[in-house]
Amino acid sequence: MSLVAPGVHAAVVVVLAVALDLLLGDPPNRMHPVAWCGRVLAAGRARLCHGGRARLLLGGAALTVGVMLVAGGAGALVAALAAALGPAGLVLEAVALKCTISPRGLVRAARSVARALVSGDLDAARASLGWHLVSRPTATLDAGQVASGAIESVAENLTDALVAPVVFFLVFGLPGALAYRALNTADTMLGYRDGALEYFGKVAARLDDVANLVPARLAALAIVMTAGPTSPSAWVAMARDHARTASPNAGWTMAAMAGALGVTLQKPAAYQLGRGRMPVPADIERSIVLASRAAVLAILGLIAVVILLEKSRDPGILASLSS
Repeated sequence: MSLVAPGVHAAVVVVLAVALDLLLGDPPNRMHPVAWCGRVLAAGRARLCHGGRARLLLGGAALTVGVMLVAGGAGALVAALAAALGPAGLVLEAVALKCTISPRGLVRAARSVARALVSGDLDAARASLGWHLVSRPTATLDAGQVASGAIESVAENLTDALVAPVVFFLVFGLPGALAYRALNTADTMLGYRDGALEYFGKVAARLDDVANLVPARLAALAIVMTAGPTSPSAWVAMARDHARTASPNAGWTMAAMAGALGVTLQKPAAYQLGRGRMPVPADIERSIVLASRAAVLAILGLIAVVILLEKSRDPGILASLSS
């Protein structure tokens, strides 16, 4: 599998994209490509999500793949324009890639839950968790379960909101990163085992599972490697509990995070990861710090691999090594 951009060029784009996100956050929905994608998916669902199982399956597949192709095509156009602009094209590529990542938004959402818990406003914490981070019902969650939901989201979105888009960019360029973000959005909106969506969202859910197989495990290993003194506990929890979630990928980062923090992460009537106490608000901030460290390690590691692969294909490098 060949890389679509020189290693240093790709590395600069990734660093610029992350910096832009941390400095500026997400643009308004009316200007955000992911929001545009969401509106197309919502309209497609309203139009196509009816009929028998076969029709639902085909309709959902057509919608998911169609949105991915459009997003990938848009990425190809932006990449071509960036190439024509020369060095200035780096900024254009970074802006486009920034639209596929959202670490700042994730941190802000998690901290809003923590602040509400610290102030004793459980209802506000539940509302913030349900509005920004999880799809599960939150009205009956206690404080520990609310904190757990926030930490689970931080861990899972280390993959979805950062590591996976960067992986797809480094391997497939902007078309890959934007197509991945379209797929992940489709899974978020359609991939539920609920009524007609059981079949309409099946292709989106399965493709998203496949797309995240490698990024999720890379992100989980980065959590383990940056956990410091609790790295052994993170490894044990990851190895023991990663398969307890319905998703083949989410359990990896969440279980590693549970072990690293020494807490139990629990979705009522679904799964329990880790064997520690229930989390408290301070653990949300601890999860953010750990996820940030893991993100830096994962990104630097991926960039290093890309640059080393590029150098290994350079005949001059190979000649110097063999002489």
